[in-house]
Amino acid sequence: MKNIISMLKKLNKNTVITVIAVIGVIVVGVLIAKPNLSGLVGGASAKEIAQKSVDYINNNGLSQTPATLSGEVVEESGLLKFKIKMGANEFDSYATKDGKLLFPQAFNIADKKDDKQTASAGNNEKGTPSETKKTDNPSFEAYIVARCPYGLQMQRAMAEAVKEQPALAQYMKVRYMGSVTSDGKNITAMHGEAEAKENLRQICIREEQPNKYWEYASCQMKAGGTEVACEKSTGVDSAKLATCMSDPARGVAYAKKDFEGEKKYGVTGSPTLVLNEATISEDSFGGRSSDGVKSMVCAGFNTQASFCSAKLNTTAAATSFSVNYSSGSSGNTAPAANSGSGCHAAQ
Repeated sequence: MKNIISMLKKLNKNTVITVIAVIGVIVVGVLIAKPNLSGLVGGASAKEIAQKSVDYINNNGLSQTPATLSGEVVEESGLLKFKIKMGANEFDSYATKDGKLLFPQAFNIADKKDDKQTASAGNNEKGTPSETKKTDNPSFEAYIVARCPYGLQMQRAMAEAVKEQPALAQYMKVRYMGSVTSDGKNITAMHGEAEAKENLRQICIREEQPNKYWEYASCQMKAGGTEVACEKSTGVDSAKLATCMSDPARGVAYAKKDFEGEKKYGVTGSPTLVLNEATISEDSFGGRSSDGVKSMVCAGFNTQASFCSAKLNTTAAATSFSVNYSSGSSGNTAPAANSGSGCHAAQ
């Protein structure tokens, strides 16, 4: 445990949230609500342990705004569950009853058949290609944020698919998660100002210089801090881009449409995939690989396009910034999510 804490302290605060969340996914498992708070260690109350968790976040700089405890503390599957508020956002967190481990996030992996049956049509996740709504002109959208390792993985897989089969581009769009500031002049993102700025930059290129979008994205995802260099090397009109980003009637207005879609589909994690107005999981389509992307798009056609018969790269795309398409993992088929849970709003 000491080694893990030492490692986390060396990372920046946004990366730490993601790392701890992933650890939480591995450890927590299925959550089933239980009302009693028995078994607390050392005489500490449930609220004291929850507050200790909040203090840890504040004392180690893991939030851009002060974290506070919100609401009651309850037990779920032997863990303490409580809400932590950071700025305007509030989210569920979990801690062990000895107060030694904190999980800012957990996922219920139980088979929720009832939930699937009652989900609204606009947010009904489809499990297999045969269940997907068909159309003559399918629309595949990936909701991400620019600094999420798994969002970058999905964007990389899409970029590779377009590189291999350019005709796919007309059926795909990357959309971005966030919100508009109260003054309506800027946008926010889950990992801070730098991410919000990059989200806006990519949105403006997507909307006003679409023929440059995939070139720019493919360049920028290789390393952080390469935005200006990538604008130049890919031929982006930087003056036009700067005007778009500074004009709320253009950049922010475009972003607002993405955020409206985010609310419509109940998007909470990067990446979240939407095909023909229904959320889908990549699990049944080949995962976050260029072939998986092609399979998802093609699952939405009434009549298969010619590129649907092409065999693209089945290797999982690399996560985070990477010069290479793949991280070099063994095997020919990409795991559905590359064992990654995604980035979820936590601040």
